[in-house]
Amino acid sequence: MRDSSFFEHVYEVVRLIPPGRVTSYGAIAEYLGIRGSARMVGWAMNAAHGQVTNVPAHRVVNRKGLLTGKHHFGSPALMQQLLESEGVRVDEDQVTDFAVHFWNPATELKIA
Repeated sequence: MRDSSFFEHVYEVVRLIPPGRVTSYGAIAEYLGIRGSARMVGWAMNAAHGQVTNVPAHRVVNRKGLLTGKHHFGSPALMQQLLESEGVRVDEDQVTDFAVHFWNPATELKIA
């Protein structure tokens, strides 16, 4: 089931991820107050490619830094290419130095 307002909240967070950084589905879910709902964030990312305003979905990976969403980019290599164009090294479908590139919305974004 698609909740468009939830998806929009996810997209708002993803649009704030700086180039060269990545976050996880779970970190976004936790930031949005629905810890344990990483899969719902994944569904939002799968639908992100049709958005009018760009959603840099390539910056969202699983909790281990794996490019689990790569098959939703038209070409399985595109997600890696986009990350590498931003300076994020990927080896065997996993972000190298994941902890260095990890961007946690809970600590990076200030809730007003």
